[in-house]
Amino acid sequence: MTRNAPRPLIGVSANAIEAANHRHPVHATGERNVHSLLKMVDCIPVLLPPIGAALDVVELVSRMDGFVLTGGRANVEPHHYDGPAFPPDEPIDPGRDALVLPLVRACIAARVPVFGICRGIQEINVALGGSLHYRIHELSGKNDHRRPRREDATPEEIFRLNHMVKLTPGGLFQSLTGHDEMMVNSLHGQGVDRLGEGLVVEATSPDGVVEGLRFDDDSQFVVGVQWHAEWQPERHTLSGALYTAFGKAARARALRRRAAR
Repeated sequence: MTRNAPRPLIGVSANAIEAANHRHPVHATGERNVHSLLKMVDCIPVLLPPIGAALDVVELVSRMDGFVLTGGRANVEPHHYDGPAFPPDEPIDPGRDALVLPLVRACIAARVPVFGICRGIQEINVALGGSLHYRIHELSGKNDHRRPRREDATPEEIFRLNHMVKLTPGGLFQSLTGHDEMMVNSLHGQGVDRLGEGLVVEATSPDGVVEGLRFDDDSQFVVGVQWHAEWQPERHTLSGALYTAFGKAARARALRRRAAR
């Protein structure tokens, strides 16, 4: 970054988390989401509370240079894609749904970069009219993509490289890395089913699950990955390259915003 170039403002989606005593719910994200962003992109991160329409997404997008849509325990509610209702005990985050889904559409309209990770790829897909598989491991011919079931699993065990993904020939991911395949971690129960409008697949797992996608416009950076790219991206060729590309797009947006003042 040149000396006079502005540091981009990056919105980072937070989750609604209920405290153990049920008295003091909080809005938060894992510190790894912020630390990895700071490590890979010279930016100013801004946490976005999951408060739905209380934030005007058009105004929000006009003030920001990019957005990282993080993972989260809660799943996108199925009524957003005409899916079957969840069981009563399924974790949900309606405030985040109500904020992020229209936010994705506003970002595309305003040409603001978006990087979706885990839940984030699912939000991009649903925002553009796609649907999700609820429990991939219950589908015929699919593997179990969830995290280790052991409660005492270490972060290294949880985020270990789990399976290969095949990169789409001639696609963005292949062009960034020069590779046809990459190993990734795997910590998700849901996954992309019907692809949203304007999206193209960039990576798939051996059992056919969509692991990476992008909005089909080479002049915009709207990318989602199903693995947790925030885990040590400096050590992962593809994750690191995606953060770098996102940062480049966000800096270009910051320069455009400054020039328009």
